Amino acid sequence: MLRQLVDEREVFPLGATAFAVTPALREAYAAGDDEELAEVAMQEAARASLRLLAAERDGLDDAGAEGDAATPGSPVYRRAVIAADVTGAKLRPDLDDAVVKLAGPISYDQVASVHVDLADAEPQVAKAVDVIDAADLGDTDAEFVLGDAEDHQLAWYATQELPFLLDLL
Repeated sequence: MLRQLVDEREVFPLGATAFAVTPALREAYAAGDDEELAEVAMQEAARASLRLLAAERDGLDDAGAEGDAATPGSPVYRRAVIAADVTGAKLRPDLDDAVVKLAGPISYDQVASVHVDLADAEPQVAKAVDVIDAADLGDTDAEFVLGDAEDHQLAWYATQELPFLLDLL
């Protein structure tokens, strides 16, 4: 999706799903300023990126490609979150407090920053991709594995750095 954003100057997230500081999220946290709530929404988006990585990996496996990081075309096991200023998003409290549905694609000009795991997070992220569903269903061992990945902070990149970042991946 990041490559699509750079190449096509816009991206439309899967299912138009995005994460934001919503009234429901504010209500769920009795304390916390906008910056702290934005961090919660970003963590939710980072967790959702694990599902995108799983889908990418599973799609490659179905096509006959190997799923390890050394295989060309295999997923890069790094969570990524695009922070953008958008309008017209609709609330989706049926999914979660921070979930919204976008009205249209995100253009490159709307992107404020991109947040991506550093290389040292890849082993933990790869393991988290394998257990994300089990963790969501309450498997405590899977939650620990997920926590190991979530302990890594996402690095901040300005939009003009994105093409260079993608070249390095």
